Amino acid sequence: MDGFSGYNQIKMHPEDMDKTTFITLWGTFCYKVMPFGLKNVGATYQRAMVNLFHDMMHKDIEGKLLGFVVSEKGIEVDSDKVRAIQELPSPRTQKEVRGFLGRLNYIARFISQLTEKCDPIFRLLRKHNQGTWDEECQNAFEKVKL
Repeated sequence: MDGFSGYNQIKMHPEDMDKTTFITLWGTFCYKVMPFGLKNVGATYQRAMVNLFHDMMHKDIEGKLLGFVVSEKGIEVDSDKVRAIQELPSPRTQKEVRGFLGRLNYIARFISQLTEKCDPIFRLLRKHNQGTWDEECQNAFEKVKL
């Protein structure tokens, strides 16, 4: 199984294939594997993974899930995501500031008092504020990246 391809590798039961029928200019077709958008696709995929990894669950498996690492230690941030934030250059435009804050929002629950630490940066995005990236913003940026 390729975890990145997900449920698109799970074959449809032959009796259920006709329920996925769709019509195009070239003919009538149906899915042979689970397509995106079916009601129980997520639960079916989860059940398949549990069956596949049943013997290893909670012992040997450490899984990346939505950018987090789930293991017996609990939920942690994926080190690749942290590295991406640490390697970001200082934002120069309002769009880059929003992008940086969006990335931080992803790991906000792992950084104590994040809103307080980023307050100078948040102030740049307030309406009618023509603030510029100053030393205070740079200090907040560097503090969060640590």
